[in-house]
Parts: sequence; structure tokens; C-alpha cells
Amino acid sequence: MEEKYLKISELNNYIKNLLDKDRFLNKVYLKGEISNFKNHTRGHLYFTLKDDFARLNAVMFFGNASKLTFVPEDGMNVLVEGHISAYPAQGSYQIYVDKMEPDGLGILYIEYEKLKQKLAQEGLFNPEYKKKIPKYPEKIGVITASTGAAVRDIMSTIKRRYPLCEAILFPTLVQGSEAAANIVKQIKRADEYGVDTIIVGRGGGSIEDLWAFNEEIVARAIFACKTPIISAVGHEIDWTIADFVADLRAPTPTGAAEMAVPMVIDINNLLDNYKIRLNKFIKNMINTKFINLRSLKNSFVLKSPMSMYQVKEQKLDNLIDSLNNNIKGVINQKDKRYTNIKMSYILQNPLNLIFDKKNKFDLMVNTLKLVNPLGILDKGYSLVTVNKDIIKNSNDLKIDDIIDIRFSVGQVKAKITKINKECK
Repeated sequence: MEEKYLKISELNNYIKNLLDKDRFLNKVYLKGEISNFKNHTRGHLYFTLKDDFARLNAVMFFGNASKLTFVPEDGMNVLVEGHISAYPAQGSYQIYVDKMEPDGLGILYIEYEKLKQKLAQEGLFNPEYKKKIPKYPEKIGVITASTGAAVRDIMSTIKRRYPLCEAILFPTLVQGSEAAANIVKQIKRADEYGVDTIIVGRGGGSIEDLWAFNEEIVARAIFACKTPIISAVGHEIDWTIADFVADLRAPTPTGAAEMAVPMVIDINNLLDNYKIRLNKFIKNMINTKFINLRSLKNSFVLKSPMSMYQVKEQKLDNLIDSLNNNIKGVINQKDKRYTNIKMSYILQNPLNLIFDKKNKFDLMVNTLKLVNPLGILDKGYSLVTVNKDIIKNSNDLKIDDIIDIRFSVGQVKAKITKINKECK
């Protein structure tokens, strides 16, 4: 009798087989909103597709998910293609997604992400390009629609917080096809006007309403602006490309005004603190100077001025004595040197010095004469040369040689006609 009872898994598998064999369910096309999105660590995507009246579980395995050109997330409307089947373990049916693309707002989101990534890679969001917002501005340019809550909130907040600052409105379109170009025009105009800070923004709205602030021309105009810009687009949860490029992002238009100007009461409190600190500093300085003055009045010098004079006078005497002693010492040294020079042998016997020099000179002359080879000719010898070569041996001569004979006085030439060998 138990044979008529099925196991839960058997029933679920039976239903799965029915769904898998249904040709209509093998290829279905659905559109809906993503919720409960989960990106598994293995790359599979699990989420729920829903509309206003129903919901359906969905799964997209890694092989198909890796082909997506966008990043799915909760709240995104999508178009999916896949097949319906059951998941026996839980007894539920679901769609196995093969393809998925954004629908409507999803397309705008993809464009937003692409532009955001492009500008980030170019460095338009880098912190080093962010300009500092002036603490105490004199003029603030407000670029927004001329009517609406945003302009009222900004203007009233500036006037309430810091009435010394002038708020100048540069009215612009904030949505529609012409809004982006109009915003760029007003940014350039405000930049040339000479304001200290510019607030660019609008009130809340849908993504389509805020889209002008996601346009590339607006982002580049903000980046190129020389005046610091505060972005105030929509509500706190709304983020636009303008927010990333601006020098400062405010959560709301009112928040932008609060960031742009200080509170008068805060300035007054700051001035009061400065006043207290300055008075304290002046009192401390006066007390310090007074103590120094009292110390000088009670000093030994002022009470006994003559003692200071006497000390200086005595020091001067010591210096004079030291100077005189040094002068005397130098004079004595010079005098001794003068006496030594005056008593020297040279000054006492100048002629002896001359005779000594003459004797030394004669001795040197005689020495030179002795070593002079021509001096021997004075003794009756003669010098014989042939072609300037000195002849020391008769064997060095031959018949008909012309010889030069030099005497002590004069010289002659002779011709060899005979050589006496016995004279070797």
C-alpha cells in the first residue's frame, strides 16, 4: 500500500522533467527589476526578478555572467533571456539566465559608469586637483534654476549664516536636452565674474532629471574652472559625475551653502577667543617687561653708577699699562737689533770687507787661469790641430796635411812635408 506514496525528491524531479520538456519554457524572455542580488565567490549570480505583482528566482552561471558588459545591482531594470526549470532540492522553479542587458534606466546607468571610469582614469577625480574652498568669501556664484526650492534654500542659508557675503545667481536650465550646454556656459561666466566660490546644483529628482550633471561637457567645465566649485545635486543619496569632479561635494543645496560660508556667530565667538587670548598675551608681556624694569631699577649698576665707572676706569688703566709694556718690549727688541747691527764687523771695518772680497776674487781668477787650457800657451807651448781636432801624436798626421799651430800670441798654418817617426 505504501507504493502509492512518492518521495518529495521524486515529485520534484518529475515536475522538473515536465518543465524541461515544455518547448515554450525552453526559451523565455522576461523583463523585471533586480532584487536580492548576490555575486557568489565562484562567479555565479543569484537574484530575484520582480514586477509590481510577482517575483521569480533567477540564476546566471559564471560562463554566461562573464560575458556581461555591465555590473548588475539591486534596483536595476533588466531584460533577460533563458529557460525555466525546477530546483528539486527546494521544490521551486526558477529561470536560468543565458543573456541579460539593462532596460531603460539600466542603459543610463551603464553610460554613467563608463564615463565615470573614463574620467577617473584621466585623473579628473584626483585629490591633488581639488581647490580649497575659501573660509570667508566675499562673493559666491550660484548656478541653478532661477525658481524652485534649491535656489531659495541656497540664497536664504547664505544670507542667514553670513550676510557679509554677496550671493550672485547665474540662472540655468537644470534638466532637458539643452541643460548641459547651459550649465557649462554659466560656469564659464561665473568663473570670469570674479567670485570666490561657485555652487552648482539643483533639487532632487529622478536619474533622468539629474542627467545633465552626468554629461561629460559639464564634468570637464567643472574641472577646467579656476574658481573652487561645490557640487550640490539632488539629495544625499544621489551621486552624479559632477560630484566626483567638483572640489567639494555637498549632500544637498542647503548643505552646499553651509559649506560655502561660515556662521556669523561662529566668527564672533572666534573673534572673542582671539580677543581673550590677545588680552592675555598683552598682560603677560606687560608683566614680563615690568619685572625686567624692576630688576633693572634694583640692579647694582643703577644703584651704584660710580662703581661701574670705577671698574671700567681700572680696566682702562690695565689696558694702558699692558699697551705701554708691549710698546716698550718692541722698542727694546728693535734697539738691541740696531746695536748688534751697528757693532757688526762689516760696519766697524768696511775696508777689510772690500779687501777680503778682492782677495777672494783674485783667488778665483788665478784658479780659472790654472784650469784654462789656453793658459799653458804662455809657458811656450803651442796647440796643433787639424780640422779643429787636437793632435797629440805624430802618427795622427800624414804628408800634405794642413795643420793649425796656435801660440800664446797668434797662430799659423803649415803643411806637413816630412814626418819624423823617431818623434813618436
